[in-house]
Amino acid sequence: MKLIVIDMQKALMDDELYDLYGLIGNITKIIEAARENAVEVIYVQHDAGPGTGFSVGDEAFEIADEVAPREGEKVFVKTINSCFGNRDFAAYLEEAKDDTLMIVGLQTNFCIDATVKSAFERGYDVILPEGTNSTFDNPYMTGKITCEYYMNEVWPDLFADCVSMDEALELIQKKDA
Repeated sequence: MKLIVIDMQKALMDDELYDLYGLIGNITKIIEAARENAVEVIYVQHDAGPGTGFSVGDEAFEIADEVAPREGEKVFVKTINSCFGNRDFAAYLEEAKDDTLMIVGLQTNFCIDATVKSAFERGYDVILPEGTNSTFDNPYMTGKITCEYYMNEVWPDLFADCVSMDEALELIQKKDA
């Protein structure tokens, strides 16, 4: 199993994000459990391009301090929604020959959804812990409804196993069982 932490960047850490503090707390717990149980934690950052304020070298591009990588943890940069758009990321996972990915981060209806579906298409077993992805309100749905819609309607039974935090922590602890 590998833990993939997507787009937890300073620019997106905004009080308008659905359940910001719950999200940070849950992702922190998942990261800590992964580290304690020798589950590799891999970070991915979105680069919107030079001049956007959300690109390599910009403060907003940096990973939020609360969930920042430790020395030695891999960090990949992507320029499209799916993490698999970064060929080095895709090749690294393929070489690792680990078929289970636990995915957390931002945003539910963009980069998380694209990565979940790309992982599924490549044959990975995907696990999504409840309360570890989020998004903003949009003209059609609140962030809360968007998260619930994806976790309860879009991903389960086809693209991913959507599990409770407790189940996710148990899976991390049992990864070699």
